[in-house]
Amino acid sequence: MTHSNTVLRVDGLTKQFGDTTALSDVSLSVGTGEIVVLLGLSGSGKSTLLRHINGLEEPTAGAVEVLGQAVPQLSGRKLRELRGRIGFIFQQFELVGPLSVLENVLSGSLGTLRGPRLGLFSYPRDYKRRALEKLERVGLLDRAYQRADTLSGGQQQRVAIARALMQNPEVLLADEPVASLDPESSTQVMSLIREIAADDGLTVVCSLHQVDLAISWADRIVGLRHGELVLDMPAAGLSKAEVMEIYGRVATSTAELSAVENELRGARGLDMAELVS
Repeated sequence: MTHSNTVLRVDGLTKQFGDTTALSDVSLSVGTGEIVVLLGLSGSGKSTLLRHINGLEEPTAGAVEVLGQAVPQLSGRKLRELRGRIGFIFQQFELVGPLSVLENVLSGSLGTLRGPRLGLFSYPRDYKRRALEKLERVGLLDRAYQRADTLSGGQQQRVAIARALMQNPEVLLADEPVASLDPESSTQVMSLIREIAADDGLTVVCSLHQVDLAISWADRIVGLRHGELVLDMPAAGLSKAEVMEIYGRVATSTAELSAVENELRGARGLDMAELVS
């Protein structure tokens, strides 16, 4: 698949929190309709990078450009307008449990409405129709009036996807969207994200730590370690063993190698001796 126009560009991005460097001179670009997986262990900088793309963090150095706009230079209304074009899916779903599934989906449209909303009756009829369409798309139309906190984890994440779609986004960010799910639900959610991206021409940047899922669903894999970019290549033809070997070469301690094995296990039976050889 060819991805022409650049939707996202990061150039020399560095972020420091006190004495801790969360991102160090990271550069990448993402094209229209591309599905990019940020792959790395906990603390590698994946979430911090996503937060910069959405304007939730300001860089210490470097540039972030999304949909032709320099994100760090935006504030107020202009930043809100850009965020309205960027959907965000969270690891813990971030639903309001006591509210109905439908009202949770409707909350994705609050950026386009004036004033607070108190209950389903306060949303325009057209918005409710659109929300029901999004629920049908993720296979949960029959759960529209059920409390969100009565759903399974996989169902809650599908509600979160429907909520993000209410924004009609051009870019979809997903921060470890399947980390809290069982393998079957993880596959269903990633399949749904890819299907929606293909149908809508969405650009997707998704953080994961599961190599198998990354290779299966991504167009491209970007690997991060301790805030540095250590891998950037097409997923097609890339094996889990190759990814493991790259992480093994840049690991700096026995503890880190153990973490690589634990989180990225199963690549053709690799052991620590192979990783450091």
